[in-house]
Amino acid sequence: MAKLEEWKEKGVLIFFLPACSLELNLIEILWRRIKYQWIPFDAYGCFENLKERLGYVLANFGGKYDIIF
Repeated sequence: MAKLEEWKEKGVLIFFLPACSLELNLIEILWRRIKYQWIPFDAYGCFENLKERLGYVLANFGGKYDIIF
């Protein structure tokens, strides 16, 4: 607790987050967008199709596929 007081005096803000904050975890936001918006349902029919489509999305992330946070 002494460290918390020291940090507070220095203007450092400490935020305690739950162990699993899916809505705050950027990779979870990206993965949810990939799964539900960018990969079509028929890509889940076989592993090779899914792997190919996922590779395509990841290769084009930041261009064709983008998230504005």
